[in-house]
Amino acid sequence: MELDVRNKGTIPVSQHPDFSTQGYQVVRELGQNQEGGRITYLASVCHSQKLVVIKEFSFDNAATDWSDFKAYEQEIAILQQLNHPRIPRYVDCFVTAASFCLVQEYKNASSLGTKRDFSPAEVKQIAISILEILVYLQSQIDPIIHRDIKPENILVDEQFNAYLVDFGLASRQSTEVAFSTLSTGTPGFLPPEEQFGYVLTQAADLYSLGATLICLLTNTRASDISKLMANGDRWQFPKLSQQLNPRFRSWLLTMVQPNPKDRYPNAAVALAALEPIPVIGNATLFEILLATIQLKKRAAMLGLAVFGMLAVAGATLVFSQQGGAAQQFKESKALIDFQ
Repeated sequence: MELDVRNKGTIPVSQHPDFSTQGYQVVRELGQNQEGGRITYLASVCHSQKLVVIKEFSFDNAATDWSDFKAYEQEIAILQQLNHPRIPRYVDCFVTAASFCLVQEYKNASSLGTKRDFSPAEVKQIAISILEILVYLQSQIDPIIHRDIKPENILVDEQFNAYLVDFGLASRQSTEVAFSTLSTGTPGFLPPEEQFGYVLTQAADLYSLGATLICLLTNTRASDISKLMANGDRWQFPKLSQQLNPRFRSWLLTMVQPNPKDRYPNAAVALAALEPIPVIGNATLFEILLATIQLKKRAAMLGLAVFGMLAVAGATLVFSQQGGAAQQFKESKALIDFQ
């Protein structure tokens, strides 16, 4: 939806398209994707105070073809079956002489595509909000994979409630995705398995969400996401990492593991793992020791011996930490591998 409510628009009302025949009056332009021939408008329903969002797809744009409109039909079919307070509802669609238009519920929220500063605590709140939406999508009889999670497709209101928009690439998990639509998302946010044409699982959207959260934490624009990656698939943000609680950092790194089997299997598991984790704070002795062992690549037997001594000497301390030793070990593994 490329929604940016801060854009007041500079185009005179007289130059906006006339949708009065269809029952809508354009208020202002919200954003546009010139390459895709798409313009998004804020509009009011005629003879009422209700606001809606109209996405207009131009027939005249050279980059558009019938496969694009097939995708719009698919988006409508999915939206019609969804009922979640943080997914803008499908309202209507219509065709004009020059375009096809999709009408959705308006949410008074700004796109994360606009560069903004967020604290780690605020980013965690946004993460929880999106994960709750993904849990809903994945709980459908035939789970839905969004396939295009990125800052531009997430809206956030003043209370940091997040809304997920633009289901143009979304598909049912049981549906075989056409090869021509693979890797059509935004580079850097695409999970590696989609880039190589492998079957997508519910872990695919987790990778895209993890990449989005890292962009927010580092205040990095989506177009500059490559600056956060080494060798194309390894994430690096050392300065920020020192500020984050190791458990939160390892949670993030689990989300963006290149191999989907190394991520959380679905949004429900990722959400349950995230909720009790503090976003800032010092590492525990347990986590520091594990990281040190891995960093110095000590022999496996030495590592096991040290771990065993720690388990015996500090069992009470370890189990006093939330989640217990087994959970901390699992969370620390991604952190260690990253470092």
